[in-house]
Amino acid sequence: TMKTVLVFAACLLLGLQVEAQYNYNEVLQKSVLFYEAQRSGSLPGDNRVPWRGDSALDDGQDNGLDLSGGWYDAGDHVKFGLPMAWSVATLAWGVVDFRAAYESSGELTNVLDSIKWPLD
Repeated sequence: TMKTVLVFAACLLLGLQVEAQYNYNEVLQKSVLFYEAQRSGSLPGDNRVPWRGDSALDDGQDNGLDLSGGWYDAGDHVKFGLPMAWSVATLAWGVVDFRAAYESSGELTNVLDSIKWPLD
């Protein structure tokens, strides 16, 4: 609203700091969990998404290929290589730049598993 914008602008002009209270550990946990929910293939025993099961185990077998892994795109049953590659690269870059944040949140192992999943 306009009132919110004016209050924020007044705080900036007066040099006041406006701090939001965010739980960044939870943000990282939920972000990594999102990628885990998009997994295709035979899920590991430590799957943290209880409503997800194995899927697409026969993908590519009609052509002698195993295409069962990777991530689904947009929550549907389609997998696209370029968006998957971009997502993996972005996640990996985030770990390179913000490894300490993943370590302190307890999500480092999970994000590394998420990066590895579409690459196998």
